[in-house]
Amino acid sequence: MKRSAYRRVGLVVVLLNLAACALGLAGPAQADEQAVAARAISEKVGDAVVTVRVAVKFRMSFEGEEGEEEENTNETRATVIDPSGLAVCSLAEVDPSHLLKMMREEDPNYKVETQITGMKLVLAQGKEIPAKVVLRDQDLDLAFIRPEQPQTEPLVAVDLAQAAEPQLMDELVIVGRLGEAANRTVSTALDRITAVVKKPRRLYIAGVNTWIAGMGCPAFALDGKVIGITVMRAIPRASGSSDSSNSMPVLLPAADILKVSKQASG
Repeated sequence: MKRSAYRRVGLVVVLLNLAACALGLAGPAQADEQAVAARAISEKVGDAVVTVRVAVKFRMSFEGEEGEEEENTNETRATVIDPSGLAVCSLAEVDPSHLLKMMREEDPNYKVETQITGMKLVLAQGKEIPAKVVLRDQDLDLAFIRPEQPQTEPLVAVDLAQAAEPQLMDELVIVGRLGEAANRTVSTALDRITAVVKKPRRLYIAGVNTWIAGMGCPAFALDGKVIGITVMRAIPRASGSSDSSNSMPVLLPAADILKVSKQASG
């Protein structure tokens, strides 16, 4: 082989090695950029994700037989959407009656009655604020919660007007809050849009990290604009069907939540 040919082969090898090094560096560099963006979002809006402690009395009856009245206290997550303390969460998490009725809609003998007997917003710093549900939207699975008394200081809030409209496989940042065992620490994870539902309304489906965060948590594009909040999407189960696919967690777009929230702003 001529010397010029050896030189060409050597140049190709060098270029391939440089390309491999560049590709190897691109992955970690991109991951670092994502981590930086996620941390910035979490630091900015983490305190807007709060814990909701709710006590609910409920009674179920089947075929005319009344069950005993029970009272449970549960915790879920909500996102503060106004500095006054107005927050939004999944209705199914604070009052599951509509979801239970929908899942048994084919059974006219099944009835469930619920009553919220107490509710508090637990802020990131541990402060507890007595609150109440001021608006329900069963179709969108939204409950809007407001402190019972005006707050002397504004709360950290997510601006729903600064919204993103992601496409399939776009990255997102989900901000949640852990339970009492983890001192209710803010949690942050990266995920992707795995599906975009367009009918009967626009909904985003994300990966497992989003659902681990739980209902009522906000999701953001990497530029910090809010995508939506996690809620439960459910449709009536067909008569005689045991299919569990009639309900699933989804990201409800910020624009839809903002539109409904105006009814609770009074």
